[in-house]
Amino acid sequence: MSIRIKNKSIDIPLVQGAMAIGMSSPDLVGGVARRGGIGTLSMVNPGYKEKDFLKNTFEANKRAYLKDLKLAREKSQGRGIILTNLMQVVERFEDYLDFLNTTDVDGIVVGAGLPLDLPKHISREKIIGPIVSSERALRLIMKRWDKYNRRPDLVILEGPKAGGHLGFKREDLEINILDELEKILKISDGIPVFVGGGFGRPEKVKEALYRGASGVQIGTGFLFTKESGLPMSAKEEILKRVKSSKMKNLILESPVGLLARGMETKLVKKMETENVPPNRCLSCIRTCKRKDTKYCISEALIKAVRGNLESGLFFAGTDVEKIERIRSLDEYIDWLLEEE
Repeated sequence: MSIRIKNKSIDIPLVQGAMAIGMSSPDLVGGVARRGGIGTLSMVNPGYKEKDFLKNTFEANKRAYLKDLKLAREKSQGRGIILTNLMQVVERFEDYLDFLNTTDVDGIVVGAGLPLDLPKHISREKIIGPIVSSERALRLIMKRWDKYNRRPDLVILEGPKAGGHLGFKREDLEINILDELEKILKISDGIPVFVGGGFGRPEKVKEALYRGASGVQIGTGFLFTKESGLPMSAKEEILKRVKSSKMKNLILESPVGLLARGMETKLVKKMETENVPPNRCLSCIRTCKRKDTKYCISEALIKAVRGNLESGLFFAGTDVEKIERIRSLDEYIDWLLEEE
């Protein structure tokens, strides 16, 4: 199997979904690309380890991102595609786009909003694509991109079973995303479409391909491989608690202003009755109401990547309930594509 995306191609129908903060490690991203798939870095606060992160967040993020991209490139051994995911709602969104355009990343995908003017900031040599939850959203984006004489090089269709931020209202959380895929395929005009949200098992990959998708996007399944940025102790403890019904996967309220899917940690339980005020505001999200927010999403995600199960925020999709054990990235991909 070979799927052409702009001037590049992939050999396996897999997109590794970007996971912030720090979960999409260079080892993971580069490893998926090495296997001939699409690895995706996250541009959400990759600089959290930099010494000047709190004082000089934008520059720290750019500096750390370039390090991650270099490492991911080395891990990929020149194979596959490496993309970067940027959320529409981040502060300095356009500045980040302009920066990414100067790097050697293969392309950019944008979610958590409609990237109506993405082509304005990204050169024609790079791959661009939206992350959408409906045919209507894609139609609006494609109509606007006509103004720039460009169209998406790929489309990511994310369903309500995905981890992280969701493009759905509560009343729409039970939809079958494959039904929406059928609608999107009618207007996509040959653009590769990858569907995500609950597709991290072999039978779900086959189902998506049978229904017409070019491939699937997987986040949670890759999160629980050895190569992801989540500490091994946290991976093991989360799976242990899920199996013993001591930790649920559920819908959360995010300061971003969207619903999100993640794990029921002590932080999440605490937020049911009280706010957890931030220690310091990084002004990272445009839509965050700083005075009213229940918690600081950046603080909580940084605590998560450091393995803090008490006060961290762990995004994960419904697939977490079906993960039997932690595999290596290669073993997981081999299992996903068995008899594919």
